[in-house]
Amino acid sequence: MVERVIAACDGAAKGNPGPAGWAFVVADGNGAPQRWEAGPLGRNTNNVGELTALQRLLEATDPALPLEVRLDSTYTRDAVTKWLHGWKRNGWKTAAGKPVANQELIQRIDALLTGRDVAFVYVPAHQVDGDPLNAVADKAASDAARTQQAAAGTAADLPVPDPVTAPAPRARRAAPSASSASSASSGSTSAASNGGAARRTSGGGGGGRTLAAKFPGRCPCGRPYGKGEKITKVGGSWGHPECAAAHV
Repeated sequence: MVERVIAACDGAAKGNPGPAGWAFVVADGNGAPQRWEAGPLGRNTNNVGELTALQRLLEATDPALPLEVRLDSTYTRDAVTKWLHGWKRNGWKTAAGKPVANQELIQRIDALLTGRDVAFVYVPAHQVDGDPLNAVADKAASDAARTQQAAAGTAADLPVPDPVTAPAPRARRAAPSASSASSASSGSTSAASNGGAARRTSGGGGGGRTLAAKFPGRCPCGRPYGKGEKITKVGGSWGHPECAAAHV
């Protein structure tokens, strides 16, 4: 029986777009890291970092061996496992008739996947008990984005992931009194009459409306966004404006 190679890949962008990087880690069949590689991408997006990481991983592994790819980007996973066939059938256009974002990268990945046995496994990022290979790839990609320097090594010099702490439990709010509920209702009505939340802004080139996030969250692409960062509807949830086109 041929042993399956286990690997993880990740991308990063400091600002999205901003200084970006990619990284992958290749392990043996038991999940023990063997080698890793990372590189810079200049000013770019998270999605380009994620796709480039997958491309470089596929180029650096034996196509004759089954490969398990662990990644925290649902955008990358879905692009190559769900949306790719429809895009090709539509002449590399989305269902809305728009050009597919990052088309050249996805086409290269498609060619590298042809004839290969590759399984994609989604793993959540930045978890206390998260996937160790993903944590190493995340750290290597983040370092490459920050320093804009290429790096590589073996199990002897793996990047050390930053510690992750569990979020503090949120205090339960007391039920509002009848008077406060009435006041809140009046305030909501007033806000609505003034055109909605003051944090809402007009959308960018995609035509959708964007908001300044009131709280941190996670985009369907798997990458987080921070409080105050611009977000828009991505499928049935909220996420990065550049990820919206892929879900059209």
